[in-house]
Amino acid sequence: MTSLAIFGLTALLEIAGCFAIWAWARQGAPAYWLVPGIAALVAFAWLLTRIDTEFAGRAYAAYGGIYIAASLIWLWAFEGVRPDRWDVAGGAICVAGALLILHGPRAV
Repeated sequence: MTSLAIFGLTALLEIAGCFAIWAWARQGAPAYWLVPGIAALVAFAWLLTRIDTEFAGRAYAAYGGIYIAASLIWLWAFEGVRPDRWDVAGGAICVAGALLILHGPRAV
């Protein structure tokens, strides 16, 4: 699985887990929503360890850019709010930054 695919799935799991907790705490969803929410967050944390990089901080930094873009997709797909041009531009910049962090040339 490529790093981008792992980051994409990781973002989906983190956002879904956080949304389950948000729905329970802010929107009155039943408490049993916490069970899949917590499971998704555990899976998110484990999956992030599958990124092919030597340092955790670099994986987390690159993931941050993908997370931002995925959050905007979530906004549109699940909350019905279409991202505006500033959202799209900012998301694209974040993805470019994530790719640079993950695949930029490194001194040996």
